[in-house]
Amino acid sequence: MTHETQTLDLDAVAAYLGQHLPGFAGPLSAQKFETGQSNPTFLLRTPERNYVLRRKPPGTLLKSAHAVDREFRVQRALAETDVPVARMHLLCDDDSVIGSMFYVMDHVDGRNFNEPTMPDVANDVRGGVIDDMNRVLAALHMVDIDAVGLSDYGPPGNYFQRQVERWSKQYRASETDPVPAMDTLMRELVEKMPEDDGQRSLVHGDYRLDNMIFDKNGSTCLAVLDWELSTIGHPFADLASVIMQWQMPPGREGRGLAGVDRKALGLPSDAEFIARYCERRGLPGIDNFGFYLSFCFFRMAAIIQGVLKRALDGNASNPERAMKVGQYVPVFADHGLKALST
Repeated sequence: MTHETQTLDLDAVAAYLGQHLPGFAGPLSAQKFETGQSNPTFLLRTPERNYVLRRKPPGTLLKSAHAVDREFRVQRALAETDVPVARMHLLCDDDSVIGSMFYVMDHVDGRNFNEPTMPDVANDVRGGVIDDMNRVLAALHMVDIDAVGLSDYGPPGNYFQRQVERWSKQYRASETDPVPAMDTLMRELVEKMPEDDGQRSLVHGDYRLDNMIFDKNGSTCLAVLDWELSTIGHPFADLASVIMQWQMPPGREGRGLAGVDRKALGLPSDAEFIARYCERRGLPGIDNFGFYLSFCFFRMAAIIQGVLKRALDGNASNPERAMKVGQYVPVFADHGLKALST
């Protein structure tokens, strides 16, 4: 679903692409995707083919947030790997063109599932989609970061320590109303942090079903989208983020599987999904999974607090949805505390 174009100078975009994108020919029209809360994303239509433009939002931004240049770099690096990504065309870091940095990529023609229950999809396809989601996740974590030129894509050291510090700062920078559960969670994550086990891989940072495009008639993933939070880090953070999402209520808001009869829908249990992932990566299992799950709830709470703050400041990509999403901060914090105690 899309709505009318906003915050995009079409004449400027068309002129720039005419100069820098081989094969580009107008006339150009655009529609803004409703998804993509952080970085406004547009479908660009021309008579010959379609593209997607993703830009930094206008206004005052948090330091290190909305890094579309990093998104461009990682997707270009993954082009020849087993991780499906859209083809990258160009990155424009000249803010004078449309007011902020942007990149242009291929439009991947497929289907997107907003929620894991996937209404109106047959059980075998539904199960196949989730299994391919699992396959791509394992493939992502087995990418040779040196071979694809991403060894410097994230700093060394304890990923979880670094992330807890970063998102605690981001949360404080965008804090509005007090959330006692969030204060407790930030403190306990530091106290209960496991020793670094040495695993270091490319991580997506927001690995969810609705950030993936699938074949229109099957269950094959055609592209993973929204790489803004990607870095070099610990693979269990991505795995736990999938399980985190499934603990949310079902429906378009929660996009989870809480209370759902998964077997009746052809969907795996949390344990089955984790076991399949470990099998693909050749791992014996995962200890202390509750910490990784708790971390993901914490990080998501911090992210949606930032979305809420942008809505209140008038800088949100989709203000109405941002205000709704922002109400989930205490819910995610409570789930994080519960996961940490299991």
